[in-house]
Amino acid sequence: MSDSEVITLRLWVTGYRSYELNIYNEQDKKLAVIKAALKTELSERIENGLEWILTGGQLGIEQWTIEVGLDLKKDFPELKLAMLLPFSNFSEKWKPEKQQHLQELKTAVDFSAEVSKQPYRSPQQLKNYQIFMLNHTEGALMVYDPEYPGKSRYDHEAILKKQQASEYGLELLDMLSLQDTAALLAERDED
Repeated sequence: MSDSEVITLRLWVTGYRSYELNIYNEQDKKLAVIKAALKTELSERIENGLEWILTGGQLGIEQWTIEVGLDLKKDFPELKLAMLLPFSNFSEKWKPEKQQHLQELKTAVDFSAEVSKQPYRSPQQLKNYQIFMLNHTEGALMVYDPEYPGKSRYDHEAILKKQQASEYGLELLDMLSLQDTAALLAERDED
């Protein structure tokens, strides 16, 4: 089922971690492509009634989604952003600068919370997080390609299972989509 068949007011956005894409700094050209693809996709959805973007705090697609969403709020001030973390000590093992950036993003969004108020105890907290996200959104946008599985495959599998039980939209920005965006950006740079 494509997302166009489901009215999406609240969208779960997730995907690859930064290391899965070999992106380690803000100057990486791949990051510009990903952010451009997210901006295009989210802008179109906002124009079609999207009210809330829900995402997590993972390094990679989730944090970049918040950055893109904050930028989109300049043109779409009605857009709301929510960062939901699976458990309370989510970033405690990260480098201090990455923890600081997460805190800055949490402060900048319209809503942030932990699905579990407990520190990490078991994989069940991650399953509970998926269930929460699926129950509080009408669809998902994933920067993910099933041919190149990563940690997001668990979210992808949960979404596909949800689709078997109810109407739930899913759109993948896969490697081909990102290549198309890269080609468009290259054309623009040539002009």
